Amino acid sequence: MENLASDLIQLLRYLLPGFLAAWVFYGFTSFVKPSQFERVVQALIFTLIVQVGVYFYKAMVFYLSKYWVLGLWGTDIELVASVVIAATLGFLFAYFANNDKFHSVIRKVGASKETSYPSEWYGEFSNKVTYIVLHLDGERRLYGWPKEWPSNPEKGHFSIEQASWLNDGKETPLTGVKTILIPARDVQMVEFMEKNWE
Repeated sequence: MENLASDLIQLLRYLLPGFLAAWVFYGFTSFVKPSQFERVVQALIFTLIVQVGVYFYKAMVFYLSKYWVLGLWGTDIELVASVVIAATLGFLFAYFANNDKFHSVIRKVGASKETSYPSEWYGEFSNKVTYIVLHLDGERRLYGWPKEWPSNPEKGHFSIEQASWLNDGKETPLTGVKTILIPARDVQMVEFMEKNWE
């Protein structure tokens, strides 16, 4: 029984950094979490990458220890190194998923036409920092600055600052209102205005 507990602890120490990297990635992106099975597969892939990183880190420490005394390598040091590498890996993947830098290079090479963003909706709002017009039910139109917007067009709310109603070409500001929340399900179309204030 002690052997089983010891083996289980070793297995968890080996696998948990990959799950940590996946947790950090999904915590800092707007991607919809996939099914349980797919998340486990992704965590196992992260585990492989983390373990390769730990291997190279260990090799580097052993190489440098020929010239400087760095201390002893042990399971505790290996655990700390794997946690740091996993957290860094999760942050890096989240960074590249949130700004499309990796996929923009892949598109230039011609290997893909995809973006890093979870949807076209998310990509447009990430790339177009400008005033918008929300077309609502009943032919109402709301103009303003999007302080926040939903990651998914089906749920969530828009938080609009400097809001004005647009009626027959006339702008009617909402006086005394700092922000207005509009449910995404009430929005039929979004217009991104040209930057004419620069």
